[in-house]
Amino acid sequence: MLAVHGIGNLRRSVEPDRAAAELAEDWQPRLDAGYRAAGLDVGAPRLAVAYYAHLLADVDVQAVHGSELGSLTPGERAVVRAWLLAAGAPEPEEAQGWLTAPLRQAFDWLARRRGRSFDVLARIAVALARDANSYLTKPGRRRAAREIVAAAIEQHHPRVLVAHSLGSVVAYEALHAYPQLKVDLFVTVGSPLGLPFAIFDALEPEPAEGRGTRPVGVGKWVDLADPGDLVAVPKRLGDRFPVDRHEQCAIGMLDFHTLGAYLAHDRTALTIAAPHD
Repeated sequence: MLAVHGIGNLRRSVEPDRAAAELAEDWQPRLDAGYRAAGLDVGAPRLAVAYYAHLLADVDVQAVHGSELGSLTPGERAVVRAWLLAAGAPEPEEAQGWLTAPLRQAFDWLARRRGRSFDVLARIAVALARDANSYLTKPGRRRAAREIVAAAIEQHHPRVLVAHSLGSVVAYEALHAYPQLKVDLFVTVGSPLGLPFAIFDALEPEPAEGRGTRPVGVGKWVDLADPGDLVAVPKRLGDRFPVDRHEQCAIGMLDFHTLGAYLAHDRTALTIAAPHD
């Protein structure tokens, strides 16, 4: 099994191969726990990780706190705007539009509406905006990230590819860019693939008539999302992509987006362990 990580997994001052190994070490016990929770009589598969976070990091913003909305570039601000609207926040009435003050008001509205902390929501949105904008607007980084995923698939020959958060975007594009790659099961978890304008409309290959396409090497595609996962918007990925099954799995109020929480859920384990012929 191969996992493609999402936002918030940069290991600073760590070599990429070591970072991938560390993430696998962190997540293997969570996957094992998911198999136990599901009552499966087989052990969980060994987990490898495709690590690309180092490609997206900008040195000039490394010291900025994750929830600092005022530090966003125009491109990052556009991602946050699309995310807020998809999550249900209203358009600002102020003439200045989506500047810092209206952004904070929108986050405050969403935090009250969803019962979440302002700081948590802002931190997640800024992390998504920075990584997504870095990936989607810098062709060299985009190509290199896809190459890392493709190389990991060729190296490990996984039966199951689990792609989380922004990693689902990288994996989706890698599978399209390298059609010779084959996986029996593609599992997207907490995926923002369908986020209008910021991500969906920037995908390669370009969606046609409001629909994304299925990579030819994918045997089966299952999408899993926590109902409270605010990165997984819109909620039903199957409305925009030809997934075979979409399921909700409640991973918790406090841990609503991490890959570890998804891997520890019995629904994820049952999906991975099921026959995929």
